[in-house]
Amino acid sequence: MQFASAAGIDLCYETFGDRSNPPLLLIMGLGCQLVHWPEPLCQRLAEHGFWVIRFDNRDVGLSSKLDHLGVPNVPRLVLRKRLGLSLSVPYQLRDLADDAFHLLDALGIRRAHIVGVSMGGMIAQLMTLRRPERVLSLCSWMSTTGDPRVGRPSTRAMRALLQKPPRVRAALPDHAVAVFRVIGSRGALLDEQRVRETSLVAFDRSPYRLGFARQLAAALAAPPRDAALARVRAPTLVLHGRADALINSSGGVATASAIPGAELRLFDDVGHDIPRPLWPEFAAAIAGNSRRAAAD
Repeated sequence: MQFASAAGIDLCYETFGDRSNPPLLLIMGLGCQLVHWPEPLCQRLAEHGFWVIRFDNRDVGLSSKLDHLGVPNVPRLVLRKRLGLSLSVPYQLRDLADDAFHLLDALGIRRAHIVGVSMGGMIAQLMTLRRPERVLSLCSWMSTTGDPRVGRPSTRAMRALLQKPPRVRAALPDHAVAVFRVIGSRGALLDEQRVRETSLVAFDRSPYRLGFARQLAAALAAPPRDAALARVRAPTLVLHGRADALINSSGGVATASAIPGAELRLFDDVGHDIPRPLWPEFAAAIAGNSRRAAAD
């Protein structure tokens, strides 16, 4: 584990592969730690010729916790969002995008390939919009544009997401499996054993959960990006599962439609997770998109 510090935020990160290779920054989603990026997938991406960087966003894992900002009332925020009312939140999604740039700065990286899943995809989109000269290529994965008409979660998926996890370590694996049976991939694509193991690895690394509400508040408060995404010129890959109940695949379709020249890959039976059987295909698609950047 290594740490980078900037603007009062400490970010924990790990790297894979040769530092002389093009950098590939992996941005995880809501409430998830860097360990939720499967290590074998990171290694496979490194084998494709990247210097791979995975990290904990602020308020999760081993990165800085912002308890002094308080814990927002999530049900109230969700209700105000549905009513189209303004939201007062501890920090904005753009602050998480700035964190990612600060990490790149600390590593001496001027330009990088960016891959983000779920909320991480939203952050990756913002990075591309805010500092396009620093983004070699973009992969927006199981994410959306922020347009409330697309990417909507099912009621059951939202309920599963907001259910408080148990405080007792031994109960976590069953809870994690119950959540992913709702939001994850279907059938054999859902690796329940890996879900169980990852839940314990994450808990042992950091059981902290209060940052979840602040991250969710930032995602809820972010304005739609669909119109702005028309400015994106970085080669873009959009990955989404057709069985995603948490961010409906219409969010991925809208993202690809908004970005000129974006490549859209939809996967049958894939939900809001990164199923093991498709790791080689995911890695190859990301590498292929990066080659578009090299050609440009």
